[in-house]
Amino acid sequence: MNLKDSAFLFPGQGSQLVGMGRDLFEHTEEGRRQFLLADEVLGYPLSRICFEGPEAELTLTHNTQPALLTVSYILFRLLGQLPAVAAGHSLGEYSAFTCAGTLEFSRAVELVNKRGRYMQEAVPPGKGAMAALIGADMAAVRAALDEVDGNVSLANHNSATQVVISGEKTAVEEIVARVAAPKHVYLPVSAPFHSPLMAPAEERLGVDLEAVAFADPAFPVINNVDVAVVGKGDAARDGLRRQVSRPVYWFETMRYLLVDLGVETYVEIGSGRVLSGLLKRTARELDLRVEVLNLSCLDDLKSFESLRSGG
Repeated sequence: MNLKDSAFLFPGQGSQLVGMGRDLFEHTEEGRRQFLLADEVLGYPLSRICFEGPEAELTLTHNTQPALLTVSYILFRLLGQLPAVAAGHSLGEYSAFTCAGTLEFSRAVELVNKRGRYMQEAVPPGKGAMAALIGADMAAVRAALDEVDGNVSLANHNSATQVVISGEKTAVEEIVARVAAPKHVYLPVSAPFHSPLMAPAEERLGVDLEAVAFADPAFPVINNVDVAVVGKGDAARDGLRRQVSRPVYWFETMRYLLVDLGVETYVEIGSGRVLSGLLKRTARELDLRVEVLNLSCLDDLKSFESLRSGG
């Protein structure tokens, strides 16, 4: 199966599952080598946390981020093919650039671990919140954000009917009440990610990013903050820095891939199928036919090999 005209998508936080990557570690040399390298870089057994949990430990931001990156990177290496273009949701953008050779894997693992710690430490516990508004009118959300006092902003635009807001807890609660979306969910997160409250984390991470070499990517990556195709290492570094305190424009990224670039085949590489679901929904709304494949475990990889050989 030739994937040279496809787009690879890399998931972010929320896609993690206890047990992810165990099959890659136990049955492939590549999986074992990369997990052991991640353990060595971090100085603690990330692999054990991935395979055995407990879930509460895996969902700690500084563990979740390197765990998801490691699984995505191993799967990409085992697949052994390059896409036409790639994109990653929040943390997934690091996976995309690592797979594109912009960042060395060991440096990326270290960076996202620090990123998670900085984001966690930027706001005192209980002060911030995030809420998903499902079925809300985007114009109504933007109007409410303009009207409400307090530090709250758009964090994710995931689909035509799903947005996430982030900021001070009381301000988030006021937005939820004003918009009165058909459904809302307060996210079980430890900090108000992708909001201006993350400015201290952005500043700290910026120092670390400047100390790391960024090569030009082997394939173009669409970044979260600008919905722009990135082909240079310096631009990748700048986008990853700004991403910490700014929205993830995932819906706009999907439209860009579907409409502007006309991509018809997509592969979500990593734990879970969150991005696949969002993509399929957006494609249906645009009346477009797409092929969406998932690569999250060794069995999926075997299916790809079967398709490649015509079996």
